[in-house]
Formats: sequence, C-alpha cells, structure tokens
Amino acid sequence: MKKMSKITKNNLITYAIVVFAYAVCEILMRAGQMSSLMKGLLVPLCVYVILAVSLNLTVGILGELSLGHAGFMCVGAFTSAVFSKCMASVITVPTLRFFLAVLIGVVCAGVCGILIGIPVLRLRGDYLAIVTLAFGEIIKNVVNVIYLGKDSNGFHFSMKDSMSLGMEPDGMIIIKGAQGITGTPTDSNFTLGAVLVLLTLIVVLNLVHSRTGRAIMAIRDNRIAAESIGIDITKYKIMAFSISAALAGAAGVLYAHNLSTLTALPKNFGYNMSITILVFVVLGGIGSIRGSMIAAVVLTLLPELLRALNEYRMLIYAVVLIVTMIFTWSPKAIELRERYSPEKLFRKKEKEVQ
Repeated sequence: MKKMSKITKNNLITYAIVVFAYAVCEILMRAGQMSSLMKGLLVPLCVYVILAVSLNLTVGILGELSLGHAGFMCVGAFTSAVFSKCMASVITVPTLRFFLAVLIGVVCAGVCGILIGIPVLRLRGDYLAIVTLAFGEIIKNVVNVIYLGKDSNGFHFSMKDSMSLGMEPDGMIIIKGAQGITGTPTDSNFTLGAVLVLLTLIVVLNLVHSRTGRAIMAIRDNRIAAESIGIDITKYKIMAFSISAALAGAAGVLYAHNLSTLTALPKNFGYNMSITILVFVVLGGIGSIRGSMIAAVVLTLLPELLRALNEYRMLIYAVVLIVTMIFTWSPKAIELRERYSPEKLFRKKEKEVQ
C-alpha cells in the first residue's frame, strides 16, 4: 500500500477542519442552540475565509503586497448580482442560478486581474501596493455612478442619473448609482458558502504544491535566480494574481447573494475592507493557508462575541491583535513554539520509550 505523502495529509487535515466546522454549525442550528446573530455571521465568515485564503496566494505565495483585493470582490459581487436579477424569472432553480452567477463573477474578476496585472505587476513593493489600492478605489467609485436599466429594447446605460436612461415605463432599473442594486435574489446560504470555501482551498492548495506553485515561490524567494533558470516571471506572476482575483470575485458573489440590497459603500468594498483582509493574512501567518482561514474566523467572531462589553470591545480586540502578532512573529515565541510543538514532544516520548 502506497504511503500517503505529508503534503496530502496536511491538505486533508485542512479540508477536514472545514467539514468538521460545517457539521458542528449545522448540528447547533438544527438543535436550536445557535443565536440569530451567529446564524447571520455564517455566510460572512465563509466570505472572509475565501478572501483571506485568496489574498494569501498573492501576498504569501507570490510575495507581492496587494491592497486592492476588495476591488475584485466588488467586480464579482456586482456582475453576478446583475446576472441574477436579470435571470430571476428565467432560471427558477436558486442553486443553479447561484452557481452560474459564481462562474460569471469569477470570470469577470479574473479578467480584471489579468488586465490590471499586466501593467501593474511590473512594479514591486510599495509602488505595487499603491497602484492596487488606487484600482480598488476606482472600481468602487465607478460602480457608484453607474445607472443600468433593461426594457424590451435591451439594456440602457448612463453615468448621469436614472432619467437619462431613456427606458420604457415598464422597464427595470438594475443599478441605481450610489443606491446600488435592490432585489437581488438571496440565493446563497451557509452550505453553498462551505462548498465555495472547500473549492477555494482545493484550488489554492493544489496550486501551491504543484510545479506552477514551486515556480511562483521561486520568484518570491529570488527573482533573479528564478529568471536565470528559465522561469517566465511575467507569466507566473499574472497567473497567481489573476487566480487570486478570481477567487475574490467568488467571495463577492457569495456576499452579494446574501443581501437583498447591494451598495458599493466604502465599508463594503473600500480601503478598510482590503486592509481587514490583509490583517487576516498577516495575523494567520504569511504563506500559511490554514492560518489565514483560522484568523479570518476568529477576528470576525471576536468583535461580535465582545459586543456585550460595549465601548471596551474594540480595545480588547486591538489588544488581542497586538498579543497575537507578538506571539506569531517574536523570535523567542517562535523558539518556544518549536520547542513544545506536538512533533517534538512525540519524538521525545518515543526516545524515552526506547
């Protein structure tokens, strides 16, 4: 019997964590032991996990700092919401409509990732961060001035107001500028969110441990050495960036279909959202997929669990962030974790038995 590799074993453990968490939540919901607040957080938790894992592909695996991840999420959210609203009366099966919306959101966000990545990935470090941040803000502000309608003559587009669309009286306005999209079918749920999380992990983990992933990490570790052995720097950087953007688009689809009204507010798709996702990645460990996943869940739940403490909850949240960062990155803390890691303790017990 062929022995299972360490990489496969670690991947299966990661998938098992998601399945176990999903099963526990489902049992608690069916038993009536979960509050309405926690039920409302289940889909957002899936959204943040997908965003954190996908951004780690750019920041941790590729080694480039991107601050425009919320922009790709915005692209996926609005393109899929437009599709679902237009097809609500045509495709009556919610799950089928949702997965078609996911495909559209992923493709549109991925294409944007390629278009942005071609000129932007020539930059590095702070310059890349500033340009991606600008892209995210541009997307959000462009969406806020778009008016889109549909009638028997087709689609009508304007960037002034809804009156300038020139539609028939029985026409349907899809996007109303800063008011966003109202009446989006709420097709997403926790089960579909868990499925998307698993698909995201499968894509990212298989990419990281593939030949392509090794090439991407070689570029991260030493660009000149990677180029000297024939690795196409531009190709692999754009590939990682576009896959990361496409997965952010999937998170946007899940987010958009969890709400009946979708607006491009700064808190939804702005600078703060991009920074929040980056915090998940850094706190969970840059390059650690499982760490990003856990950090996204913990940091999303923490402010809500501390809500009873009123004005002190954000102070406690900030203290937890500082302590976690010290524990994660301090040399002495790293040495302590390595000394008391389960593997070393297990080896020590084996030696004692022998």
